[in-house]
Amino acid sequence: MRSVEVLVLGGGPAGLASAIAAVGEGFQVEVLERFHSPIDKPCGEGIMPAGLDALEGLGVAVQNLAGKDLRGIRYIDGDTRAEGWFGPRPGRGVRRLELHRELTTRAAAVGANVRWGVVVEGLSPGVQGWVAETSEGPVDARWVIGADGLNSHVRRWAALEGPPARWRRFGVRRHYRLEPWCDLVEVYWSRSCEAYITPVAEDTVGVALLWSGSREGFDAHLRHFPELVERLAGAEVVSRDRGCGPFRQRVRRVASHGLALVGDAAGYVDALTGEGLGLAFQEAPALALSLRRRSLGSYIRAHRRICRVPDAITQLTLVLARHPALRRRIIRTLATDPRLFSRLLEVQNRDASLVADGVPALLRIGAKSLLV
Repeated sequence: MRSVEVLVLGGGPAGLASAIAAVGEGFQVEVLERFHSPIDKPCGEGIMPAGLDALEGLGVAVQNLAGKDLRGIRYIDGDTRAEGWFGPRPGRGVRRLELHRELTTRAAAVGANVRWGVVVEGLSPGVQGWVAETSEGPVDARWVIGADGLNSHVRRWAALEGPPARWRRFGVRRHYRLEPWCDLVEVYWSRSCEAYITPVAEDTVGVALLWSGSREGFDAHLRHFPELVERLAGAEVVSRDRGCGPFRQRVRRVASHGLALVGDAAGYVDALTGEGLGLAFQEAPALALSLRRRSLGSYIRAHRRICRVPDAITQLTLVLARHPALRRRIIRTLATDPRLFSRLLEVQNRDASLVADGVPALLRIGAKSLLV
C-alpha cells in the first residue's frame, strides 16, 4: 500500500487548485482522477474578478487564458434590462477545457503527482488518516481532500452529506460558434427558466439554461427566450450538451477527522450567480494553510467566511427566480440606478463591505422597488 501526505480525490479545477496550494505549503501531494486531462464539465465558464485574483495567487498565468474579458452583468426580463459593472478589473469568460489545461500545467510545474485514469472506489479510516481504495490498489493518506464535484462520493463516504433539498434545479450548457454581441454576462429570465450567456472566445458564446421542475430539454427551454433564439439562429453548435444537477447540495460540515471538502463537493447553492470556480480557487489556499497548521477548524471558519456573502446573494437571487412579479420590480429598479447594481457586484466580489455597502444597497433597492 502506497502512502502519501495529502491525497486529493478529484482532478478538476478545485482539486488541481487544492493540490497546487498544498504543494506550496510544503506537502507531498497526489491527485487521483478517473478521467484524463483536459476534462470538460457543465459550467457557466465565467470567472469573476475575485476568482482571477485567487488564480494568480496560485501562480496561474491568467494572461495566458484564452477567453474574453467580462465587464459586468446584464439582467434581461422581457423589455426590461439592467446592467452592473465589476469595477477596475474585469472578469473573464474561459472555456472549461482551457482552464483545465492551464491548471494541469501549473500542477505539474509545482510537482504535484497527478494520476489520470485512476478510479477511486471507496474510502475508509486508516492508520495515519484515511485509505482510498482505487483501481490501482489502496492508498494511505494523512490528509484527504474531497474535490469530486457536485454529487461528491467523498462527501457521502465521509458521512458529511446533508439532507436533500426539496427544490431541485438543473442546468444544461451548450456552445455556439458566434461572435459575442457584448462584453457582459447576460442573464435572461422567463417564468420557468433562466438563460446564462457567457462570451468565452472571440468567436464563441456559452449558453447555460437553468430550471426546476420540468423534464424538457435544452431546445424546448431555449424557446422561452425569443430574443435569444433570434440571436443564435443559424449559429453552429460546437460542443456537446452537458448537464448537471440537482444544484442544491447540503453538507453537515466541510471538514472532519483529517478530511476536507473543497469546491462544489463542499456544498452548493445554485449556478445562477456563476461563482463556483472563483470560490473554489479561494478555498484552496485557505485549506492548504489549515493543513500546515494541522487544524481543519481554521479551514471550516475560512470556508464560512469565503462563502457567506456569495451564498446569501445567490439565495436572494433564487427568490427572484421563484417570484416573477418581484423580479421585474427589482430589475426595473436596478435599471434606473446602474451604480446601485454595480455596488452589489462589488460586495459580491468582496471589493466592498457587506455592512457598509451591501445592506444599504439592498435597503435602497427594496425602497425603490415599492415605488416602481
